[in-house]
Amino acid sequence: MLELASVDAFYGNIRALQDVSLSVDAGEFLAVLGRNGVGKTTLMRAILGLMDRTTGSIRLDSQEIGRWRTDQRARAGIAYVPQGRGILPRFSVLDNLRFGLFANTKGRREIDEGVFEFFPALREHLSRLGGNLSGGQQQQLAIARALMVEPKVMLLDEPTEGIQPNIVEEIEHIISRINAERGITVILVEQSVSFARRAARRFVIMNKGSVAAAGPTAELDDGLVHRYMAV
Repeated sequence: MLELASVDAFYGNIRALQDVSLSVDAGEFLAVLGRNGVGKTTLMRAILGLMDRTTGSIRLDSQEIGRWRTDQRARAGIAYVPQGRGILPRFSVLDNLRFGLFANTKGRREIDEGVFEFFPALREHLSRLGGNLSGGQQQQLAIARALMVEPKVMLLDEPTEGIQPNIVEEIEHIISRINAERGITVILVEQSVSFARRAARRFVIMNKGSVAAAGPTAELDDGLVHRYMAV
């Protein structure tokens, strides 16, 4: 349902992605792995239309979206949880959630109460400013805001980075539940190979802006991890 073919992406005149091709089925969970600086975040930004320039083909449900604006891609069903969370610190939790409704794919203008089944603690803090939440709570808010879009595809860029260890497992479990219970396609940038092995159906390893390896998660062996992810 999401397909990239021969995609190059540029920051100015610098080519950050080179001939990237991959496809993700509806409801699938794909892990994007690799060392820092190899193009994982750039891949997320290219899918959402946040690069200076892209070439090649990006298709969602067989429709070419590679020339669409970012807001058009969001309304077509692509939600993005960026590295660093991207919440609005001076807005309340409730207003952060309402912000996600602007790109809702079905025109919904009321908060989806079902989101609190994944994030019950957020209901208790609706009036708190986003900036006053803990790191783990901010990450939960960022994911919950993305769910307000009612997306077909959710892009998650290192959602457990900087989260206290006792909350990491909870975040991982919630992401897996969202994929399984809502059927949302998940593309996850992650450093945790163990989480990728547990949750993802397939993996892609990025290296120097290109796809270096890909396949079913069962084939994500220690040799690949050592070759492309060891420091």
